[in-house]
Amino acid sequence: MKQILFLIVFLPISVWAQSNFDKGEKLFDEEKYDEAQVLFETILKTNPSDLKTIEYLGDIAGLNKSWDKAIVYYKKLKELKPSEANYHYKYGGAMGMKAKVSSKFKALGMIDEVKDSFEKAISLNPKHIEARWALIELYIQLPGFVGGSESKAIKYSNELFRLSTVDGYLSKGHIDEYFKRYESAEKQYKKAIDISGSKTSYYKLASLYKNKMREPERAKSILETYSKNNQGKF
Repeated sequence: MKQILFLIVFLPISVWAQSNFDKGEKLFDEEKYDEAQVLFETILKTNPSDLKTIEYLGDIAGLNKSWDKAIVYYKKLKELKPSEANYHYKYGGAMGMKAKVSSKFKALGMIDEVKDSFEKAISLNPKHIEARWALIELYIQLPGFVGGSESKAIKYSNELFRLSTVDGYLSKGHIDEYFKRYESAEKQYKKAIDISGSKTSYYKLASLYKNKMREPERAKSILETYSKNNQGKF
């Protein structure tokens, strides 16, 4: 009798929640983020510990650049499932973006937590590529007196190279480009193109030519080559 009562009372709620979740996912995939947010917030009221719903709300907040909201959602995810590397990575990312739009004094107080979050993601998932990219960006952009370090960025770039050759070349090119070693960056991006032919590799090289080396015709030629090589592959 208790089992029957449970099914009568709770099964319709479960079906309703799943239906709304599916609708929310569809809206998110269609980039209708405001509509998706309304559905996910409704689901969260009845199931406040649903990890995927919380993650979607954090992602929507991030896409809307509402960093305080994103931080709250990702922090909750960390607390609910501290063993999930991606939650630490996303929390660190939201904290980092919050630091960028904060005062210098406030940002300085956030840097350690940002670094710790990315490093925690790597410790939980030694193959976490995105966290290494985030640390590279952090170390090249930070001033030296608060921990910025090209050598540390290169360390994570070398780790990327061991995990993914194309990411290794792209990250080395990115570091060179940041420090205005444009010819060296060009060589790294070309190596990435040679081994992968990826859209990102071509676009990074084209961007370098157009925006840094002031060679728009070479940029145009690179994009035309990519388009020609990838006709019918989309």
